[in-house]
Amino acid sequence: MGHKTADSSFFGYKTHLAMSEERMMTAATITTGEKNDGKQLETLIHKSIQAGIDVKTIIGDTAYSEKRNIEYTQKNEMELIAKLNPSVTQGKRKKEDAFEFNKDAGMYVCKAGHMAIQKTRQTRRKEGAKNPRDIYYFDVNKCRCCPFREGCYKEGAKYKTYSVTIKSNAHDKQAKFQKTDYFREKAKERYK
Repeated sequence: MGHKTADSSFFGYKTHLAMSEERMMTAATITTGEKNDGKQLETLIHKSIQAGIDVKTIIGDTAYSEKRNIEYTQKNEMELIAKLNPSVTQGKRKKEDAFEFNKDAGMYVCKAGHMAIQKTRQTRRKEGAKNPRDIYYFDVNKCRCCPFREGCYKEGAKYKTYSVTIKSNAHDKQAKFQKTDYFREKAKERYK
């Protein structure tokens, strides 16, 4: 089950494509609908390189701006033209393997494929804590009967939440890069 928004879902698969600016397809992967787009970047780059493409610039949407992709492209001296999204690029978070961000719906999805039903932003925290955090709320009725509830859902709890601290200083280099005229010009090619 995949989502294009928080309210509209689809049952099926996703095709992830890599293509040149001339619109020549250089790589493809197919995943089930709930998979995160950004997790496909390294595979698409690797397949494109195997096909003989010299990859220097990657243009994509915010799903591709996650920390792992930024580090990978910087390490491999590639430009990543993907605008930062604080919900995706927030840096270290707990249970990173159990919750993935769905950029189309703007919500996190748990390991069982259940999407958060509400999101709030907490800007003021305890003394000394400077960074705001987003809190995602899940349907506890689904959590109570979930096969992955052990270690995730506390029996009898009225709420199941997942919090993400927004790191205001993370991804500094990428943040500066996306403010350049070059980045803005290249980002116009994403529609392809």
